[in-house]
Amino acid sequence: MSYILNIHTTTENAIVNLCEEATVLKTLENSDPKKHASFLHGAIRQILTDIGIQPNDLSAVGVTGGPGSYTGIRVGLASAKGLCFALNVPLIVLNTLEVMGLSLIELVKDKNALYCSMIDARRMEIFSAVYNYDLKEVIPPSAIVLSENTFHDLLEMQPLYFSGSGVQKFKALNFQLPNSHFFPDQSVSSVSLGTLSWKKFQKKGFENIESASPIYLKEFYTIEK
Repeated sequence: MSYILNIHTTTENAIVNLCEEATVLKTLENSDPKKHASFLHGAIRQILTDIGIQPNDLSAVGVTGGPGSYTGIRVGLASAKGLCFALNVPLIVLNTLEVMGLSLIELVKDKNALYCSMIDARRMEIFSAVYNYDLKEVIPPSAIVLSENTFHDLLEMQPLYFSGSGVQKFKALNFQLPNSHFFPDQSVSSVSLGTLSWKKFQKKGFENIESASPIYLKEFYTIEK
C-alpha cells in the first residue's frame, strides 16, 4: 500500500491531496493565491488526520514544480523537499502544464483533438505546451509571446482545446478561429495530479531532493524601485 501526498501551488487554485496509489482519498483546495503558503501546512495536517495516517506512513511526496507563480513554485517545492528530508521518502516533481493537459483531456475526452495548457506570464507572454490525447508532447513546455498567428498551423488540422489563465489573452487575439475551444477556468484537477504522481512513482521517476530545481521556463525578474 503506497500513500502519496501531492502538493500543487503554482496556479491560482492550490491543491493538496492524499492518494492511495492513484486513488484520491481526500482533497483540500484554496482559491486565494496570496494565502497558498498559510493554507498548505494546515491542509496537510488536516488531510492526514482525517484519513487517519501518520506522516511516516507516506511513501512519497509529489509537487508541481512549475511553471507558474514564482512564489507558488517556491512555496510548494520547499515544502515538499522539507517533508521528503524529514520523512526520508522520495520526491516527485511534476510539470504544471502536463498536469493541466491531462486535466483537460479527462474533461473533454476528444481523441481526435489536441490540448493546449496556458499559464499567464505577464504582458503578452504565456507558459504553454500542447499535448495529444495520449498526453504526448506536440509542442514542449516553453515561454511563448502571443501573436495573431500563434497555433494557427495546428488549428488548421484539428480541434484544439485551450485551458488555463493564459486563455483570455489568446482568445482576445484569436476569438473567431475555427477549431478552437476555450476553458479559461480549467486548470489542475486533483485526480490528474494523483494519476501523474502515481505513474512517476511506479517508474521511480524521483528527483534528488537537494538538487531538484523549479521549472521556471524563463528567468525571474523584479522591478527595481
